[in-house]
Amino acid sequence: MRAKVERFFHEATCSFTYLVWEEESGRAVVIDPVLDYDASAGRTASAAVDEVIARIEALGLSLDWVLETHVHADHLSAAPVLKERCGGRTAIGDQVTRVQNAFRDLFAARDLACDGSQWDQLLEDGEALALGGLTIRVMATPGHTPACVTYVVGDAAFVGDTLFMPDFGTARCDFPGGDGTTLYRSIQAILALPDTTRLFMCHDYRPGGRELRWETSVAEQKADNIHLNGNGDAGAFAKFRRARDATLSVPALIIPAVQVNIRAGHLPPAAENGTRYLMVPLDKL
Repeated sequence: MRAKVERFFHEATCSFTYLVWEEESGRAVVIDPVLDYDASAGRTASAAVDEVIARIEALGLSLDWVLETHVHADHLSAAPVLKERCGGRTAIGDQVTRVQNAFRDLFAARDLACDGSQWDQLLEDGEALALGGLTIRVMATPGHTPACVTYVVGDAAFVGDTLFMPDFGTARCDFPGGDGTTLYRSIQAILALPDTTRLFMCHDYRPGGRELRWETSVAEQKADNIHLNGNGDAGAFAKFRRARDATLSVPALIIPAVQVNIRAGHLPPAAENGTRYLMVPLDKL
């Protein structure tokens, strides 16, 4: 059986959310849902995830899981909204505790338990989740962050930020716990899947103004990825990534995104006046 896949594009952050389901049973999973955030006003909204929910309802699907490929630094997670309105269990890779420990002090999040308990389940490498008659296989693919995972569903793999479309390359490795050598090994594990495996991206930045793309294949990545061709071993790739990462700007929404996403998408607790606040660490990033 082949999983059904629909993508939703969040223009403001160039992010994809995926609705994946098994047609016969109607069991579904949502991967990397996005919460709208207006940084200038400090306002959140659910317009993007509302579209996903409307589609779940229109198709008559039952949501089993809300899965994160990693702790995103470029958008806020809408996982709590999905869970509240559609049910399902939230999950992320079990190394998320390392990410929580890396950022708790930066955001003065003294209330944060760095044990991953904010999610319903932490997923180990090789773990399998049922999706009707299909199986979701969890592949640990660290390097961009320690907690990055790829979800393999039949002939489809959802790779997070590990890979981009071939003309944009691969993930940065300069976040806490990131490592170019580790990323190279994770990419090779993905490329060891069958050549026909459909690879679904977490972002597309449309280099050169080309048309939006969200799906590629193992064969296409092997042949055309601009960061892999010419960097044919772990050492060369890691050296390339260090040089490239040194030129990259900090993601625009890293401050709100990370401190919300290490809480599984939950906003920080309200202060005594009833208002929730995000912390802005000065001269630290």
